[in-house]
Amino acid sequence: MQRKLALLLFVVVVGLPAYLSAQSASGIIAPSRMINWSNAGVQGGIQDRTSICATLSPGASVSQINSAIASCPGGQVVFLNAGTYTLSSGIDFGGHSNVTLRGAGANQTFLVFSGSISCNGLQTDVCIKGDSSWAGGPANTASWSGGYTPGTTQITLSSTNNLSPGNMLILDQNNDSSDTGSVFVCETQGVCSTEGPAGGGRSGRTQEQIVQVLAASGNTVTISPGLYMPNWRSSQSPGAWWGTTDVKLDGIEDLSMNHSGSTGLSGLVFFNAVNCWARGIRSLNANRNHIWLYQSSHITIADSYFYGTLNAASQSYGLEAFMVSDNLIQNNIFQHITSPMMNNGPGTGDVDAYNFSTDDYYAASTSWMMAATWFHSAGTAMDLYEGNVGAGYTADAIHGTHNFETAFRNRWVGWESGKSSQTVPMLLYAYSRYFNIVGNVLGQPGYHTNYEAVEPSNSNYNTSIYGLGFSGNGSAGAGVPNDPDVANTLLRWGNYDVVTGSVRWDTSEVPNSIAQYANPVPSGQSLPASFFLSGKPGWWTTPWGSPPWPAIGPDVTGGTGPGGHSYAIPAQLCYNNTSKDGNGVLNFSATACYSSTPAPPAPTGLGVVAH
Repeated sequence: MQRKLALLLFVVVVGLPAYLSAQSASGIIAPSRMINWSNAGVQGGIQDRTSICATLSPGASVSQINSAIASCPGGQVVFLNAGTYTLSSGIDFGGHSNVTLRGAGANQTFLVFSGSISCNGLQTDVCIKGDSSWAGGPANTASWSGGYTPGTTQITLSSTNNLSPGNMLILDQNNDSSDTGSVFVCETQGVCSTEGPAGGGRSGRTQEQIVQVLAASGNTVTISPGLYMPNWRSSQSPGAWWGTTDVKLDGIEDLSMNHSGSTGLSGLVFFNAVNCWARGIRSLNANRNHIWLYQSSHITIADSYFYGTLNAASQSYGLEAFMVSDNLIQNNIFQHITSPMMNNGPGTGDVDAYNFSTDDYYAASTSWMMAATWFHSAGTAMDLYEGNVGAGYTADAIHGTHNFETAFRNRWVGWESGKSSQTVPMLLYAYSRYFNIVGNVLGQPGYHTNYEAVEPSNSNYNTSIYGLGFSGNGSAGAGVPNDPDVANTLLRWGNYDVVTGSVRWDTSEVPNSIAQYANPVPSGQSLPASFFLSGKPGWWTTPWGSPPWPAIGPDVTGGTGPGGHSYAIPAQLCYNNTSKDGNGVLNFSATACYSSTPAPPAPTGLGVVAH
């Protein structure tokens, strides 16, 4: 029997409508091509908890840590004193919500793993998960109808069994069967992808958005946020699926994790998790990824440091996003990682901002430059990359299509020492459509000599600022056609590049006359400081000075970057000024790098003390 849900008793921060932005980009980006990115991350912000339920010291076993987490009252902290913890298995939050695991600092509390734990089938060293509902075996399913326009916050489900306020609801629909030259959601090998599906989502349904249930009356469900994509429609059989129990408000903070000797595939997994976080952590030498955001929303990963991978192979990631929405990856350092920020499954509404990556090491080729961020799977849409500094930005055609992605005020260099292949700051392969590239600083002086390589001509591809529309690496013949609609639908406005040596306010690079989702020529050359922050964040100040706000863009002057249009961001200042050990690994501490990052409170003497 369907059950009626009462009014929401779960506190949720409801932001602006989905089609508006915190610092409005209207007048620059057409409303149909963007969303309100201020909703990303933990709603209401990370909780700075002060009550300690248990204090443990080096010598504590993993079972003692897990037991302390399981018995910790809501809103309190399991505190790990300074020292080294040798752990033979993984830490498991056991589905227990509303608890923080905190160390004395990433340079003081060291977790060394020699074993791992299963997190709904994913081997990991730390598991934060709700129930085991997943795309291959969803606990609850329904079809949905009505209200398909962007911003809609009420939908009608055929069933609301086990639907709980505050929990996630995953909306999806069938992939497109053919390419109409507009928004294209597809993962079929030989049609729109070179290698076929990457997995993630229900079969053939890679357009997803994870929303939260606010309330239901009969079969009418109120959701937050509203719908993002403009192509939801009845012909694609929209559906919904959900679990019964999501984990909420769990956090891990101020400690270091060494995964070198672990059996785990991942360092830390968030699975069926909402409003959880990792802050101020140091993670070393993970296997496939340091953090796996798997079927989760409103997760914040902030003020942290990630170094190395075990294999430095093609599947060696820093943060891997896999079936996600509205997550915030902010103010992190990625060093010696093959692919620092990887979108490897359906994802919408995420924000990756003010992250610094360096030495994107790929063992298979010393000459191949790996990008700092990747769109690697079908179903990615409406994400924001803002203020990042790294090698490059790539949306490939390997596992499917991408739509409506935005890059704002980033410093993409397109170069690393010794690299000569794929050295392109902005690489948008076939079926990367309706992208917005605004206010970025692009290229390496003295290396890049060509403004753009646009399919079918790949002349000077590796020394170009832009590579647009190719099915393969600067060429066709990768199993799918080249795509002229990548360039035709692309918005470029106010970007500085080292080839022309100028900021380009070129109306010919504004898609104002395309049939769908046209972008009018912006009314002026003024850009907001941010597309998701209302003002300069507190962590912007460092012991080595406070960079200008914003630090990157056409309106920035006197900087150390090309044309004076960029300064080092806080994460970059932290990397440049923090001491390293003999292997080049930072002796990282978030509180030492960022002045507003809360210092871990000293134990109060309350709780169980384990040795």
